[in-house]
Amino acid sequence: MESYLEERFGGVQPKNSSEEALRRWRRLCSVVKNPKRRFRFTANLEKRGEAEAIKHANHEKLRVAVLVSKAAGFQICADELGSIVEGHDSKKLIIHGRVDGIAEKLSTSKTDGLSTDEDSIKRRQDIYGVNKFTENEVRSFWVFVWEALQDTTLIILAVCAFVSLVVGIAMEGWPKGAHDGLGIVASILLVVFVTATSDYRQSLQFKDLDKEKKKIQVQVTRSGFRQRLSIYDLLPGDVVHLAIGDQVPADGLFISGFSLLINESSLTGESEPVAVNEDNPFLLSGTKVQDGSCKMLVTTVGMRTQWGKLMATLSEGGDDETPLQVKLNGVATIIGQIGLFFAVITFIVLSQGLFSKKYHEGLLLSWSGDEALELLEHFAIAVTIVVVAVPEGLPLAVTLSLAFAMKKMMNDKALVRHLAACETMGSATTICSDKTGTLTTNHMTVVKACICGNIKEVNGPQNASKLCSEFPEIVVRILLESIFNNTGGEVVFNQDGKYQILGTPTEAALLEFALALGGDFKVKRDETKIVKVEPFNSTKKRMSVILELPGGGRRAHCKGASEIVLAACDKFIDDTGSVHPLDKTIADKLNGIIDSFAGEALRTLCLAYREMEEGFSIVDHIPVQGYTCIGIVGIKDPVRPGVKESVATCRAAGIMVRMVTGDNINTAKAIARECGILTEDGIAIEGPEFREKSLDELLKLVPKIQVMARSSPLDKHTLVKHLRTTFNDVVAVTGDGTNDAPALHEADIGLAMGIAGTEVAKESADVIILDDNFSTIVTVAKWGRSVYINIQKFVQFQLTVNVVALLVNFSSACFTGNAPLTAVQLLWVNMIMDTLGALALATEPPNNDLMKREPVGRTGKFITNVMWRNILGMSFYQFFVMWYLQTQGKNFFGLEGSDTDVALNTIIFNSFVFCQVFNEISSREMEKINVLKGMTRNYVFMAVLTSTVIFQFIMVQFLGEFANTTPLNLHQWLASVLLGLVGMPIAAAVKLIPVGSS
Repeated sequence: MESYLEERFGGVQPKNSSEEALRRWRRLCSVVKNPKRRFRFTANLEKRGEAEAIKHANHEKLRVAVLVSKAAGFQICADELGSIVEGHDSKKLIIHGRVDGIAEKLSTSKTDGLSTDEDSIKRRQDIYGVNKFTENEVRSFWVFVWEALQDTTLIILAVCAFVSLVVGIAMEGWPKGAHDGLGIVASILLVVFVTATSDYRQSLQFKDLDKEKKKIQVQVTRSGFRQRLSIYDLLPGDVVHLAIGDQVPADGLFISGFSLLINESSLTGESEPVAVNEDNPFLLSGTKVQDGSCKMLVTTVGMRTQWGKLMATLSEGGDDETPLQVKLNGVATIIGQIGLFFAVITFIVLSQGLFSKKYHEGLLLSWSGDEALELLEHFAIAVTIVVVAVPEGLPLAVTLSLAFAMKKMMNDKALVRHLAACETMGSATTICSDKTGTLTTNHMTVVKACICGNIKEVNGPQNASKLCSEFPEIVVRILLESIFNNTGGEVVFNQDGKYQILGTPTEAALLEFALALGGDFKVKRDETKIVKVEPFNSTKKRMSVILELPGGGRRAHCKGASEIVLAACDKFIDDTGSVHPLDKTIADKLNGIIDSFAGEALRTLCLAYREMEEGFSIVDHIPVQGYTCIGIVGIKDPVRPGVKESVATCRAAGIMVRMVTGDNINTAKAIARECGILTEDGIAIEGPEFREKSLDELLKLVPKIQVMARSSPLDKHTLVKHLRTTFNDVVAVTGDGTNDAPALHEADIGLAMGIAGTEVAKESADVIILDDNFSTIVTVAKWGRSVYINIQKFVQFQLTVNVVALLVNFSSACFTGNAPLTAVQLLWVNMIMDTLGALALATEPPNNDLMKREPVGRTGKFITNVMWRNILGMSFYQFFVMWYLQTQGKNFFGLEGSDTDVALNTIIFNSFVFCQVFNEISSREMEKINVLKGMTRNYVFMAVLTSTVIFQFIMVQFLGEFANTTPLNLHQWLASVLLGLVGMPIAAAVKLIPVGSS
């Protein structure tokens, strides 16, 4: 079966599946009982097509707008404010006084932003709207009831019930003649309402998770103070601060900034970045900052933007279905076809005696009411066999388990963005982890500094302030100028008058150090003017700025990876403040200091400056050589508590952890050893060396790489690609920056950091780690394995019920001419194994034992030999019990009188249900004997079992007229329960039979 499923349903990938693959499996499953329910959690390909059309239209609109804005005599759109940005309308912007004029007309300040006065904010919301796009309304419970009623087999059964009511009442009167029909109706309604309740709860869980996914905050200036604000609270007139990796939260205009490149592919489909500046100041909602930084004036929000209209359409497109959902749709289809065949044969066998009798009597065209009811009962049984045989709940059990896991993972600080990531994470064989913020705390402080060639300990602000007196004034001045100007961070004051440092942890550590030296951020920034910025990125591993000095002339400042920046220096400042050539002796000494800092697991940064010559133009690139070394700082970022234990857990689970970092190799090795990642037989390599390796060398090298230092985004992407394609690993990758997006996209599971991560990284990821903690990644892996195994347990349980129900009714029909399980009883059994079974088994929480087994990997079978052993073993036992009761039950229980058939069938039905109850318990573990461990702590499981037993008792003892049962005595009840209970030691014995794991 596995190879058949792989051949026909295996084209769907965990992510980035082709549209053809998604359409192909739908065609293979085109005939199903209930299309609305079966395909509820699948992508809406038509809506996606609409979204692509909008993107294409946007691209054409912008292209035409750029051309039109250059021509004379064009007409202006009625929506003044919105049309300026959306239409890239430069002429109209000039008419309105450029950005200054727009700001004035919006009653806002380019420096202080909007007023926080509540009345003013409310009026602005009333006039311009809010920054939200139209979303699908939460569907009511009755919509799910209606969808559950769309099941073809239930509709047929409802028709049967109606005919049964009409004929029964005509023959036997009310109420006796209505019992059979009302029994079927009641069972249908019970199935429908239980199914609808389960589906409705799932939909609410997904709605909650969707809200979490959209919680994005941005830096905004209001009333002169910087603050973080939800994108939903933005209004026209707001001043927003954007940096690399941010998503533009609304349409707006460029106020000021440096080297700003915007990726508009999410809106237009075009991947070529667009330079945004004073000449082209238009910023579109939904686009991404690829490079640089800026301040932006918000002009249009919500559904007035093209992004709002696009997102409203995309939200209806849905997530891709997961590979497991598709595979289980295939299983359901195959079993459904088998069930349909058996149902037809059962109907023929049950009815042939009646037709034969009518034929011999010559009365084929003359039917009595009793005969019609008998034929109708046969047909209802055949239809109900299809109901039981078609495991419609299989693919939905995946969704139920994933929804449950996603909700629980949210509590464990992991936000799942794509359903498939849950199940894929359970198969992960490799985790490529960042160092900073994932393995370490991301709380950085400068603890050592080498200034003027002398190493100084920096133990807190008090000690740092004493250092000022130990260095020449000119050195302190140039150091503060470098730190306060060449930074992506900022020092601002909040409404309480206290300073606050904004920026990455590295930037914050440097700014804290400079403030401790006695520096004043605002004063130092006001002394010079920044005329050019080349922001830090993972490829260059450096950041540079050009300053215009108050006395004339320009100066460049550069900081970044110590060995790279030091290599760009040809001079240094000595302890007298004099500048001298950087000879080999001094260079070796400084490189030795870098290595000693790195050996203490410190992140090192080198700061340097250069006086610029007269002919330099700001359109030119900032020079990369000819600098003067100011100093080297060592930044401490402690390893997170529990990381070493988590890495050991991964190793025991067969998951290889690799560290990929931009840090110095000695720093990386020291941290990796502390975390337990780098072992004696492992390899640590630098990105530049990795790039030089041939394919043959990589084949030998890649499996042993445990640390990659000084890596570029391309190195990370290449490593992931080799692991996936060459070594067939299932790879999870962490990332927090814009440049990590390709690796996150390439990986089987992309894990973005929720605190330090950019919006671009988060959007490329499948799971967002909200606390940036490596231990949370291990929790995600554990939940992933739990999802996978829970679904396997449910499939094992459901297929066992399928096999036995089919064989019992079919064999009984063939050999006795009767079916022991009626339509109402089979509907109840269907609910036990479908909705209730999924609730019980697909929502088991994970346990630590899950991380003591090898991962499934990319090639593991879903329906394993172990599962087939358990299915066949329990099916044989249950079928033997049912067959024995059918043939010997009357003698065994001493049944006599006119009601013996009803009593025996009730015992068979009761025993069959209790076989499923105890098989459900046995299915909690597929290989272990002890299936009771932790059972009482699973409240959902206990609730399902308890409600099943209680309702079974009510059906047998009190609903005889409707359920075709008769009350049983204590002896018969004990026998029924005991027959089910014996299944547990039988199941335990079956588990001792050795089979291959695959």
